Amino acid sequence: MNTKDFAEGVRLGVGPGAAAFVLALSFGAEAEARGWGFGLPVLFSALAFSGSAQFTLLTALAGGSALAAITSAVLINARYLVMSVALNDSLEGGRLRRAVQALALADASFVAAHRDDGRYDAARLIGASVPQWIFWVSGTAIGALTSPSPELMHTLGLDVAFPAFFLILALDELRRSRRAFAAALLGAAIAALLLLVTSPSYALLGATAAALIGVLPEKEETA
Repeated sequence: MNTKDFAEGVRLGVGPGAAAFVLALSFGAEAEARGWGFGLPVLFSALAFSGSAQFTLLTALAGGSALAAITSAVLINARYLVMSVALNDSLEGGRLRRAVQALALADASFVAAHRDDGRYDAARLIGASVPQWIFWVSGTAIGALTSPSPELMHTLGLDVAFPAFFLILALDELRRSRRAFAAALLGAAIAALLLLVTSPSYALLGATAAALIGVLPEKEETA
């Protein structure tokens, strides 16, 4: 593994990690309030490391069966199927090594690892995920211990930190790729139409279909 690329990934992962810490505070507090205690949400964060899946499961369990909760969590993370296909050719080594590298796949890390040639840097991917995982697990633990109220999070403006960082990541990617820009427009259109007939979670899932634009060849710009 290239240590320079790994260190660069760590640097790029600190910002999203700090935003993830804020979201993890909310998850830990909400899980504790719903009777999960301290150890279970922390263990869940350490093993799952997925804010969307964890919040979906937490919410669905409160209002439905375990099967419905698990199904919802799986559906909301279906985007990783598309992301893993894009990442596959950039991983090195045998099946076990590639599988271990793929465990570092996270939204912000996926963006941070993207190279100008369209491939992905595995060392940078792993490096970016390390601080995010640390912030996510520690944030969950502190949230479960202190249980900050949603009103306090809103008053401090911490509830918008996580989406703000994702917006910054998206804007950087949109500037670099025409396909990314087209996919963003198509995804927004799909989500807007689906919101008229279904819930936000399914609208978000349907919008991921726009990522299939990534399989189309991108024309090289001429000087």
